Parts: sequence; C-alpha cells; structure tokens
Amino acid sequence: MLNGLQPWHLIILVLIVVLLFGAKRLPDAARSIGKSMKIFKAETKDLAGESAAEPEKKELPAATAQPAAADQQVAELQRQLDELKKQQEQQKHAS
Repeated sequence: MLNGLQPWHLIILVLIVVLLFGAKRLPDAARSIGKSMKIFKAETKDLAGESAAEPEKKELPAATAQPAAADQQVAELQRQLDELKKQQEQQKHAS
C-alpha cells in the first residue's frame, strides 16, 4: 500500500473544504492566501538581504528643542486640560 495521497483522497479533501467554507467564499479565501504568501516571500527576501548586507547605522536626532519651549508647551497643555476638566464638572452640575 502506498503511503502517499491518492487521487480519491484529494477529491474527498476538496469536497470537505467546499462543504465547510462554501463555494462563494473559496475564491476570496484563495485570493487572500495568495496575497499573504506574496507578502511573506517579499519580507523573507528583504530579511535575507538585510542580514547579508552590513546593517545600516541609524542615529537618533539630537534633542535640539529648547527646554524652555518644551516647558511652555507642557504648561499650555496642562492649562487646557484643567479648563476641560472644569467644563466637564460644570456640565455635570448643570445636568
């Protein structure tokens, strides 16, 4: 007896899949699987290309923002937050 799949095994498998998923949804499922495989292949090729090439050294941008300007932005945002909280409290009391 052969250990491989015989043609009638494949026919039964296809019939079960059609019964489970329905003939209307199979083309969409196959299309999405195909797209996923294409993306997977592209990503694995990119990974293989990156590992072969010397890794690119990326530097983080230096903190050029002035501390005073950042403090002013934080203070302004805190003030706006406080105003919103007051408005919410007023709306709760008004209802």
